[in-house]
Amino acid sequence: MHILITNDDGYLAPGIKVLTQELTQVARVSVVAPDRNKSGASNSLTLMRPLRVEQSQDGSYYVDGTPTDCVHLALSGLLDDPPDMVVSGINAGPNLGDDVLYSGTVAAAMEGRYLGLPAIAVSLAGKPARNFQTAAQITRRVVERLGHSPLADDTLLNVNVPDMPMGDIVAIKATRLGFRHKAESMVRQSDPYGRSIYWVGPPGEAQDAGPGTDFHAIEHATTSVTPMQIDLTRHHGIEPLQNWLHAL
Repeated sequence: MHILITNDDGYLAPGIKVLTQELTQVARVSVVAPDRNKSGASNSLTLMRPLRVEQSQDGSYYVDGTPTDCVHLALSGLLDDPPDMVVSGINAGPNLGDDVLYSGTVAAAMEGRYLGLPAIAVSLAGKPARNFQTAAQITRRVVERLGHSPLADDTLLNVNVPDMPMGDIVAIKATRLGFRHKAESMVRQSDPYGRSIYWVGPPGEAQDAGPGTDFHAIEHATTSVTPMQIDLTRHHGIEPLQNWLHAL
């Protein structure tokens, strides 16, 4: 198996180093990741300038672009040998519920799924995140299971691992995305010239976090594995919308 590894924390982040070491034991890996932290980049592509690619001493490629750029580039020209799977992570911090809309980690995996490959996004739900080895070992299990028993072609797995030693993990469970309360207010400050600057506020607390959600799993020392799909169509809303449109 040939696995493309990427992330949104940058190619020097501890999570991607630990993940690469673990998956190298079961597969051939290629690393193509951003040259710096690109958290919150979502599915953005760099369109108004060329991308620059460098290679580190360990063979990893790093790109002056977004996580989505990295996967798109890797699968459409950079790698001579196309990979069989995309694994994005290990993110330093959770990607639960609404987080997936903004996450560069999830977006990178999603780009792999767009381009026809099995894809996994992996996050370690701790701030600061410490137990990367736990997340790496669980990812290895998921990868091996996918290799032997593939899921539906359009499945993207969003994996969140509690930040604790492997022996303290209670279970690995399939979950759904919960959702948060709205984000806290922007933080307003002033630069040295007296001009206003703004920081995006912290995410809201969990609102839909009951049994079966990814939030609930993490709170109960359980690894959350959420199957996601790319089709955002609200299918049950098509017929009501058509009836509503008749008035036009």
